[in-house]
Amino acid sequence: MAQRVTLRKRTPYNTTSNRRRVVKTPGGKLVYHHLKKLATQPKCGDCGIGLSGIPALRPRQYATISKRQKTVQRAYGGSRCGDCVKSRILRAFLVEEAKIVKKVIKSQQKTAGARK
Repeated sequence: MAQRVTLRKRTPYNTTSNRRRVVKTPGGKLVYHHLKKLATQPKCGDCGIGLSGIPALRPRQYATISKRQKTVQRAYGGSRCGDCVKSRILRAFLVEEAKIVKKVIKSQQKTAGARK
């Protein structure tokens, strides 16, 4: 017959925060080891892919690591991935260029209208 294993915490329910594993001690006794929840990698706010260079930790653990480990040395580092930052910069540049072109066309039309 298998050895009985008693719970070490008060919650008897099979929830995600109460996951456990049966482990045999050096004395040959079976005990429960309560497992922590798995950490997920921080995701990009635009496209949703995992951010490289930032460790996957539980939320409270980010308080214990330094700021250098929580970010990447780039605009939007630690919040957006490199590809999304690149596309944002490109989009902003093209919008500004479009405004300049619009202004130039308007001034050309004014000068052309004044000549007639």
